Amino acid sequence: MKCRTCGSKAVINMRQHKLALCKPHFLEWLPAQTERFIKKYEMFTRYEKVLVAVSGGKDSLSLWNILIKLGYQADGIYISLGIGEEGGYSDLSRQLCEDFSLDRNQQLHIVDVKKEFGETIPQFAQRTRRGKNKACSVCGLTKRHVMNQVAQKFGYDVLVTGHNLDDEAAVLFGNTLHWAGEFMLRQAPVLPATPGLTRKGKPLCRFYEKEMAAYAILSDIDYIYEECPYSIGSTSIYYKHQMNLLEHDNPGEKSHFYLRFLRAKDNGLFAPPEIIKQDLHECSNCGQPTSGKDVCSFCRMLEQGNEHLERSQVN
Repeated sequence: MKCRTCGSKAVINMRQHKLALCKPHFLEWLPAQTERFIKKYEMFTRYEKVLVAVSGGKDSLSLWNILIKLGYQADGIYISLGIGEEGGYSDLSRQLCEDFSLDRNQQLHIVDVKKEFGETIPQFAQRTRRGKNKACSVCGLTKRHVMNQVAQKFGYDVLVTGHNLDDEAAVLFGNTLHWAGEFMLRQAPVLPATPGLTRKGKPLCRFYEKEMAAYAILSDIDYIYEECPYSIGSTSIYYKHQMNLLEHDNPGEKSHFYLRFLRAKDNGLFAPPEIIKQDLHECSNCGQPTSGKDVCSFCRMLEQGNEHLERSQVN
């Protein structure tokens, strides 16, 4: 297998692109494609401040690395969730993010959930009334709240995450199976800013997971290989597996599925953009935008947890 560009030995064969590349040309190709997607979807410019949500994984650290190399003003945010024992999952992922930022002389905002809100994510999950996969639900809600809070506080123009094509295709697959129309309307490479909510972007949304893994390894990025222990058996992992089966028999199927969905949205198949807009107001507790009657979902989760704790102490 030879590199299409120079004819030397290829290190990766991307069947969906019908493209094989050697190490140097792959490490040029992926950032160049990232830049193309940033411009195509009008995610942000070089004059804007970018906040990169990093978890210690291959995707988010690779994204931060790419944006730095491309010359963007990109700082990081890491949210310490308190998952695992001392020296375990959260501690290791935090250390990797800190080392990455120090090695590249980049600013990293660190928010410790336990210090900020009194308990770790596993502790929150134990005493909330959220549904199945409570830890994942609590984690997602908390991260969205904290990331927007930090982005707003420090004046970042856009918040970006390392979601890759496998992530996006799996989410779309699940939403399609359940005809979750509201979620499908909101799935996009970019979500525009609204009062109190920072613009969000996903620069890696068209890259396969294996491409991002290859980039991280070939770039010598030290990342956490272990999956979050709470992700085991999750529906998102199951949907990824199903999409992988389709991809194996039909290379490019994930990409076609996602891109045709985006094209259908652009063509107005689902609904005009104004339907996505919500009537938002400030949460009476934290001040962040919410569509709820009084408090936002995050503050309501904290209240429910406190009520549960009080009842258990009484009993």
